[in-house]
Amino acid sequence: MAEIVIMDFSGIYKEEQFFEGEKVSWLDVREIPGTNCYCDDEAKTQILEKLEEFSAGGIYFIDSGNYHYMSRIGIERVKEPFRLLVFDNHTDMQLPAFGGLLSCGGWIASAIEEAENLVEVWLVGPDEEAYSQVEEPLKEKVKFFSREMLQDFRNNESYSEKTNNMERNVMDFSFLGEIPTDLPLYVSIDKDVLGTTDASTTWSQGDMTLGEMMAALEFVTRHFKEAGGKILQVDICGECDPDGADNERNDAANRELLKFWKNFFAEQEDRGALL
Repeated sequence: MAEIVIMDFSGIYKEEQFFEGEKVSWLDVREIPGTNCYCDDEAKTQILEKLEEFSAGGIYFIDSGNYHYMSRIGIERVKEPFRLLVFDNHTDMQLPAFGGLLSCGGWIASAIEEAENLVEVWLVGPDEEAYSQVEEPLKEKVKFFSREMLQDFRNNESYSEKTNNMERNVMDFSFLGEIPTDLPLYVSIDKDVLGTTDASTTWSQGDMTLGEMMAALEFVTRHFKEAGGKILQVDICGECDPDGADNERNDAANRELLKFWKNFFAEQEDRGALL
């Protein structure tokens, strides 16, 4: 059974219920200084020490987008060549502004430059203007699907005719079927790629619906299942600040994502046992 780890940086998960009834590992990291938006070396060392008791796989909830650099730390624990699939409203490829500190806005750039086992990044969600500001050498390892491309799918006639048909939504993400399955895949989801109807985050948000995201994930996982590929780990961020904001949308999205990935990893584990 896939491990479910909840990393508590801000206390926000205490206001949610999506994990109730599940066997979860609760990792309290609120007392580690130097973690909000940026992660210094001492904080990174302490986090890695706490993660030693958990596998480099499974389902990780990593709090708000302020801590999306946890994906970079998770990647560091992967000891084999792999690809990375990211859903995010931002490129997270900003070069560091403060002495090379790992940041929530630059963790993908750090991974591309430093993670030897990372072969390729598939990035879904940011707008084309944001991506145009990414340094050209970083783009050499990136396959990019923009917010505008998703909007084009919505606006075409075939989409509007079948807008409520989940199968049609899956077809709209057929480009994800081009992800090679010869290497394992690491999946990172920031709920700020979703519109405000489906999530409330600390950062500017996109306009993908939760239904569209689930359709995309269904397409990816089916593609890997049919090809006998492997998905290593998924991490999920995009909570709001614990300041009394309405968090029901995040809780509902987390519940859907947890159910989906829990079922997927159970099936993947069963397939592996039969080989």
